Amino acid sequence: MPPARPAPADRFINRELSWLDFNARVLELAEDESLPLLERVKFLAIFASNLDEFFMVRIAGLKRRHSTGLTVRSPDGLTIREQLARVTERTRELVHRHSDAFTKDITPRLEEAGIRIVHWDELADTEAKRLREYFRDQVFPVLTPLAVDPAHPFPYISGLSLNLAVSVRDPDTGAPRFARLKVPNNVPRFVPVGAPDDEATFLPLEDLIAAHLPQLFPGLDVIDHHLFRVTRNADLEVEEDRDEDLLQALERELARRRFGPAVRLEVAEPMDPQILQVLMSELEVDPEDVVHVPGLLDLAALWRLYDLDRPELKDEPFVPATHPRLSEGETPMSVFATLHDGDVLVHHPYHSFATSVQRFIEQAAADPNVLAIKQTLYRTSGDSPIVNALVEAAEAGKQVVVLVEVKARFDEEANISWARELERAGCHVVYGLVGLKTHCKTALVVRREGGVIRRYCHIGTGNYNPKTARIYEDLGILTADPRVGADLTDLFNTLTGYSRQTTYRTLMVAPHGIRQGLVERIRREARNAREGRPAGIRVKVNSLVDEEVIDALYEASAAGVPVELLIRGICALRPGVPGLSENVRVRSIVGRYLEHSRVIHFAAGGEGEWWLGSADLMHRNLDRRVEVLLRVGDESARAQLEQVFDAAMADGVRCWELGGDGTWRRTGERDYQAALIAAVEHAG
Repeated sequence: MPPARPAPADRFINRELSWLDFNARVLELAEDESLPLLERVKFLAIFASNLDEFFMVRIAGLKRRHSTGLTVRSPDGLTIREQLARVTERTRELVHRHSDAFTKDITPRLEEAGIRIVHWDELADTEAKRLREYFRDQVFPVLTPLAVDPAHPFPYISGLSLNLAVSVRDPDTGAPRFARLKVPNNVPRFVPVGAPDDEATFLPLEDLIAAHLPQLFPGLDVIDHHLFRVTRNADLEVEEDRDEDLLQALERELARRRFGPAVRLEVAEPMDPQILQVLMSELEVDPEDVVHVPGLLDLAALWRLYDLDRPELKDEPFVPATHPRLSEGETPMSVFATLHDGDVLVHHPYHSFATSVQRFIEQAAADPNVLAIKQTLYRTSGDSPIVNALVEAAEAGKQVVVLVEVKARFDEEANISWARELERAGCHVVYGLVGLKTHCKTALVVRREGGVIRRYCHIGTGNYNPKTARIYEDLGILTADPRVGADLTDLFNTLTGYSRQTTYRTLMVAPHGIRQGLVERIRREARNAREGRPAGIRVKVNSLVDEEVIDALYEASAAGVPVELLIRGICALRPGVPGLSENVRVRSIVGRYLEHSRVIHFAAGGEGEWWLGSADLMHRNLDRRVEVLLRVGDESARAQLEQVFDAAMADGVRCWELGGDGTWRRTGERDYQAALIAAVEHAG
């Protein structure tokens, strides 16, 4: 065999730019005239909230590393300064596209549909009178103008809050003054203009406040006002110490989060240069951190419009179906009895979470033969039926062990609250392993059946969250396979005790086993291809970033292995490059539901091997989290996974294809998710 050629230095795509490309695909859906109007509004809101989190976490992280002065290059060879420059350029382009889509395209279409966002000077006298009363009664009491002068230091500006920078003047002396006024976030951003039964015309709250500024600065002349918004570093750095209570350490860091340094300053155009200079100086941001936004700031608030009761402007409603093996007609079946006859693969949101995974936990909680329930909780919903069931199980005397990941980003406070509620009910609550996030989605039920102990399991790709299960695409296996039960027992003993087990029967578990296990199997596919045996790799994940995995995929491609990658978000691999990746194909599907499942297939010389679980192929997942991938043994479940992947990769599916130059190109017309909905409805 000839010696391997050195890998090209430019074989990786920058992860930050790749993420921005993903958000650009979200924006393309907002720009897509074939979608229902309010669905386009929804994608505008998703784009805005995605970008907020990107700056709070990813850009904040880059800036923090840059401030250390270390010369660090990303795998694609860029310095931090170069990455920040490219991100700034790309972000400004996307922000203007985003604003144009809203102001020039979607707003006129909303008006045609009878939904209007107006300004104060467009109001009729009766409307203005009604809103003056609303301002007096509901808004004015919660406003606090803060002066900035030698006696009043520049106030703290909370992250993601809307603010008015107000210029006023003393009429006697002519001296200019500056004040900051926060737009309250506990008052609706879009104020209905008409009568209570007319919710189709709205005035932005900042417009209402701006129209009444003289009431807030009596005796002064209001010269001008400008809207701005600050994004702060919200990435927690919890120093974990075995001798310190993790909850206390986390609560301390949560208090600090709101005071993180500013990483972005958004200003509404036009902005007075002097006011901008004051803001930049006081917030300690550089010119490249300033984003000039045409039109409204914070379009994440457009969810208010999406919530309007206008079904003709939205997708057809879809009610998830109960998995056919979990009911007889309208009668729910015992999950335990069903699993005696084989595994059940559930595909959310097409299969109902409430009548599958949730019912599994609820039946276990109510079943007198169940002795113990062990479960991981990474994120769950506000009024969680899963948590309620675990509480009821503990109160009924069952052994309940819950691993609550209190470091789940932006859900830390909610998870601390769940942890304490579970502890009060008598559950054994643990917080995982020092230095690692527990991200796996696992549940184990121990049941006595005629003197024999049997174990029932769920392993999934999504969180135990009934709300997101209606909008996230995820897969999960319900099984009574004794090998899986033994593995989950060992895993929970590792998470709750001092076990150092790293090998399992049916699982790969990070941080010790997934990268190595995947790379070994990828290389096995390359050997099979060279020996003329069946070979092939299929991967569906949210993100593909890990360099060792990518290099192994390049090696497999060079050996002739066909590689199909379905990557929703970040992809650092370059497909279709001659001599490197000509056998690799990368596709992304972004649509009505958030593609969230992680599934991997190896041809394995014709035997076929399917893996399903929680892990994306990123450093954080493979090195700093407890993740689980399950080898799917049930033949019916394996066949269903193959059908799902075949449908997603079929010709003509509406998707984006990645080229070797790093450019995503939209192609196809057939809606893959709509086809799955139709199949479920037809089966019902």
